[in-house]
Order: sequence, then structure tokens, then C-alpha cells
Amino acid sequence: MTNSPSPRTPATTRTPDPTAVLTGMYAAEAEYLAAGGPGEASFDLLAPYFSPDVVLRQADSLPYGGTWRGHAGMERFFLAMSRTWAAFDMREQEFLATGAITVVRTQVHAVARTTGRELAFPILQTITIAQGRITEVHPFYWDTGAVAAACAPPPA
Repeated sequence: MTNSPSPRTPATTRTPDPTAVLTGMYAAEAEYLAAGGPGEASFDLLAPYFSPDVVLRQADSLPYGGTWRGHAGMERFFLAMSRTWAAFDMREQEFLATGAITVVRTQVHAVARTTGRELAFPILQTITIAQGRITEVHPFYWDTGAVAAACAPPPA
């Protein structure tokens, strides 16, 4: 009988179920944000879920677009997200494929910090997991233009 890894503690001696890794990471992310997020809470809550050389690739047209590398890059990414969104609630998540590359569809409800505009949209993420840690994340937004528009202050 195989023991499943705890969703809060990624296994390092066996290959854990990708769903358990992601469930643990999403729970740690919620705890991190509830504790105040970037600048207030410690990234140590999230670090065990990400490989030290993790790569996050966001669409360049997003307010937090670009490629974010390593734990320091992830910390900067979370800071950019918190500057963009007053709320970013992942309401429904569906694991469409699980394995070394996992595909997750998430329904998001967000509130832009600068404009107060609310937006609901799906994100599809491909997430690569190796040795119980996330090594690459590539989110695909349905409409990056709508996200950018919701976050952009009106012209002066």
C-alpha cells in the first residue's frame, strides 16, 4: 500500500501525485494571501512547492506579464499580482490531465485594484511537476485584452 503525501508537505523521496502537489500549493497560496501576501507574509509557505529554478511564463500583454524565474521571481510575481488585483478568487478548479504535465482549468473572479472593475474569466494552466515540485507554469487566459482593460485606469 502506498501512502499519499500530505497536501501541505511535498514528498522528496518518492514521486507524489501531481494533484496532491497542486492541491497543497493552492492551499499554501490561499494561506499566504490570507496572511497578507507579498511584503507581509513569508514566501516560505509556498517555497516547498516550487523548484528553485521554477519558470512561470505569463502573457506579455498582462499587467504582470513576462517570464518569472526561481523563488525570487515567484516572490516578485506575487507582488505584481497583488498590485494588480484587490481580489483574485479561484472559484472552480478542474484537473483535466494529471501527470508530469498537469492541465488545470480554473474559473476566476477578480477585482482590479486601480479601477475596482470586476471580471470573471477562465484560465487554463499547464504545470510541469518533477520530483514533487513545480518546475514550470504556463497559464493561458481566454482574453488577455479584457484583463488588461479591466486593470487599466481610464485615460486622463
